[in-house]
Amino acid sequence: MKIYKTGKGIIIQNESSFYLSTSKDWDNYINRSGLFGKLEEEIASLNADNSLADVISSDLLAPIGNQEVWASGVTYMRSREARMEESKDAGGGDFYARVYDAERPELFFKAPAWRTVGSGQAVRIRKDSQWNVPEPELTLFICTQGTIEGYTIGNDMSSRDIEGENPLYLPQAKSYDGAAAIGPCLYVPGAPIHPDTSINISIARKSDVVFTGEISINRMKRKHNELVEYLFRETTFAYGTFLMTGTGIVPPDSFTLKPGDEISISIENIGTLVNTVTQ
Repeated sequence: MKIYKTGKGIIIQNESSFYLSTSKDWDNYINRSGLFGKLEEEIASLNADNSLADVISSDLLAPIGNQEVWASGVTYMRSREARMEESKDAGGGDFYARVYDAERPELFFKAPAWRTVGSGQAVRIRKDSQWNVPEPELTLFICTQGTIEGYTIGNDMSSRDIEGENPLYLPQAKSYDGAAAIGPCLYVPGAPIHPDTSINISIARKSDVVFTGEISINRMKRKHNELVEYLFRETTFAYGTFLMTGTGIVPPDSFTLKPGDEISISIENIGTLVNTVTQ
């Protein structure tokens, strides 16, 4: 099932049928253990209304309320290689090799809800950066109790030159206005997402596609539950939280985003997150 946050309210999609929830409180609605079963119970009492598909097309909001967005780093080999390359001149390359092989994962705060945009909205590149890339990531939704209840698509916008200058500049490279996008929905399956699920990205510049990439989430070194366990060790989340799980798709070093670029990230069964780049 999928849950959409729209201007009309919370819309549930079950296969080809759409339902308008009676709940108006997004935070409490998604922040429930056993969410899939609760959605099944709810739609049994609702009437399908397939005109709601038009609402999703015209009035879609980011699937976030008061949740924070966190992120994981160096969870794929390709990310390890890219981070080592960009920071080698600063003497930080070896740090990322250590992170990839370490027991403790890299976890960092990405964005509050009010800095996070949804599908159809603009993401930003920093004015003081010359090398910017999107990072397409499967994103977990974890409820307050620490259980994974759903999935969405994340775009972890990153300034590679700032991060490469010094690893301590990571917050500036990763967390700024318009640096995080999630959407288009919250995908709530009855079982963990299949490990062979693929992530695809396409970047269009005017009428040309300038970059594409694809990877399966089974290429991740870290397990989802492992990342969640470390995140929740000493941190509580009153509304639940979103966790980007890292990227395995990195454009070549010669590539950088430009204003006007359109980024499309698709994940099987979830949909497509589309954002235009501004500065």
